[in-house]
Parts: sequence; C-alpha cells; structure tokens
Amino acid sequence: MQPNTIKSRHLQIVHYPNPLLKKIAQPITEITSDIVELAERMTFMMEESNGIGLAAPQVGISLRLVVISITGKQEDARILINPVLSDLQGVSESEEGCLSLPGVYGNVKRAASCSVTAQDIDGNSFMLDAVDLAATVAQHEVDHLDGKLFIDRLSTLQHIKCRRSIKQLEKEY
Repeated sequence: MQPNTIKSRHLQIVHYPNPLLKKIAQPITEITSDIVELAERMTFMMEESNGIGLAAPQVGISLRLVVISITGKQEDARILINPVLSDLQGVSESEEGCLSLPGVYGNVKRAASCSVTAQDIDGNSFMLDAVDLAATVAQHEVDHLDGKLFIDRLSTLQHIKCRRSIKQLEKEY
C-alpha cells in the first residue's frame, strides 16, 4: 500500500459478497504512521458498530491487521498485526455474527482455546492465550485475513437457516 493511501481513504464496513472479503490479506512489513492510524480508526469503527472484533479487509484494506475487544470498548481493544493462530484445542460451538454480514447469525464450531502470536502497534512480538469467547473472536478475525467468513464454516443445516439472509445481502450488493 502506498504511503498516505490509508489516511486519505474513507473507511466503511465492507459487506458480503464484496470480493475483497474472499481475498487473502497481505502481511504488514513495516508499522508506519498509516498503520497506526488505521488501527485507531478500526478500533473506533468496531465500537461504533457494536462489534467485538474487526479485520482490515472488513474496511476495504487487504492487510493482516485485526482489532479485538471482548467488551466492545475501545479502551479494552487489542491490536494484532500479522496474527498467527497455534495450539488450537478442544471444540466449542457458539452463535456468530459479523459486521460484514449484517443480520446473518449461525452456530459455528471452533477450537475452545488457542494461542495467538502477533505484533503490537509498536512492533513488539507477543503471544496471548485465548479461551472461550476470546478464542472464537481471534479465530473469526484471523479467518477474515485468510479470505474466509463464518458462513463458510456453517453446517449444512445452519447454512440453510441463514440462506434467506445471505441471499438478501447478495441482492443488495
């Protein structure tokens, strides 16, 4: 991404079936002031949209950056640059939704716990262990970086239940 292209962009939540949501995001090679500002803007947008996680592809930027806040508050947000999941254990099933799929909800099976290795906004590497909701959110957001949506993980029955809402989003696009 060219310098200043992020700062000058109007960011908004990208909705399904926008093809950007199916694209694998690019790694961040340098944490510039543009990246810092993008993370701050995403954190604000997440809270304003009543979300608990947001990935850069969801705001039209194909970079490996996510913000997560289990409380939904900016002050509790964690910024994860180039996150990598590991040590996925157990199975948990819970209802998920997504800011990029408004009105669509379905039960998804994911690992009950995982570790996430990433960089913070200062470029420092760190690891966090996530369980329960935090593990679900981390996996959901990293999926966005890999071009996957929660609807790709639905069982056939769950997908049938969501079909009408998904078709409506496709029609509105």
